[in-house]
Amino acid sequence: MTPHLILAINPGSTSTKVAVFDKDKEVFLKNIKHTAEALKPYKEITDQYEFRKRIILDELEAAGVEPEAIGAIVGRGGLIKPIKSGVYNVNQKMLDDLKVGILGQHASNLGGLIAADIAKSLPKAKAYIADPVVVDEMEPVARIAGHPSFERISIFHALNQKAIARTHAKQQNQEYENLNLIVAHMGGGISVGAHKKGKVIDTNNALDGDGPFSPERSGSLRSGQIVKLCFSGKYSQNEMKQMLKGEGGLMAYLHTNDAYEVEKKAEAGDKEADLIQDAMAYQVAKEIAALSAVLEGDIDAILLTGGIAHGKAVVGGIKKRTKHLGPVFVYPGEDEMKALAMNGLRIMKGETQAMDYT
Repeated sequence: MTPHLILAINPGSTSTKVAVFDKDKEVFLKNIKHTAEALKPYKEITDQYEFRKRIILDELEAAGVEPEAIGAIVGRGGLIKPIKSGVYNVNQKMLDDLKVGILGQHASNLGGLIAADIAKSLPKAKAYIADPVVVDEMEPVARIAGHPSFERISIFHALNQKAIARTHAKQQNQEYENLNLIVAHMGGGISVGAHKKGKVIDTNNALDGDGPFSPERSGSLRSGQIVKLCFSGKYSQNEMKQMLKGEGGLMAYLHTNDAYEVEKKAEAGDKEADLIQDAMAYQVAKEIAALSAVLEGDIDAILLTGGIAHGKAVVGGIKKRTKHLGPVFVYPGEDEMKALAMNGLRIMKGETQAMDYT
């Protein structure tokens, strides 16, 4: 059988999305939700590897997908070394860096690991990643943090931000490389990027305590208060890390990482849920406003995307605080699965070459 299918794997903090494309046509899509309870037994994110891989294989088998027909497996890129935008072969060096979490632990680290392992069992399939979260296009001035012992680092939802930015440009009969955009991806983590003529010149580190709080991340916290807690003797290093990532944001305030659940509680009259939800929108709006300065006020559009962009209250809260900066467009959910698959298709058709990670 000639391999003609593309398998896209996108592990997120609270879900694993799996899609199969026949060239540019989607033939299978599954969004597998993972509750906080289901993930609780796993100490590190990479410990979830077998759990998530097994679910993916079971779903493919149930859907009747022929493994021998898969020619490319494209996983969402993880926290490897900073690299330029593009498609990369999953080699041993990359696998080693994904396993140890060279820049930290994140669900996207599982994408390359699972892709490579599935590809090993298929005679003609090859494993890739595309536009990982560590795509780095930041300008030098954006890297300065305020003390030489610290540096601002580019870690954001590069794949979806780039895909949505290109989708918007196409809909406006424009080229992405000719536009100035601010893109806010709102999911388990929230990243906001300043796209200047096709490059993301500044963004918050959505993983490691920077920017707006999200369903399970605390975002930017006051450094003095963090120092005080670290030396209070009440928390271990791991507990402090969990406070920042995993048990922060909505989880800390409302004991859920489900933004839709929070929205429904707020609509039912829960005042605390309403306040926290609005605070999240407030912080996203502040981040967008900050990046308007980076683009010197020259903004063609503000794009809101990710799962939380389905929420009318959050989107409304952001719009009312940023509409003076430029037109706001909403692209609910994400286009990451198609973006992953189309990168795989480009490789299969010989339109581009996969790069080697070194």
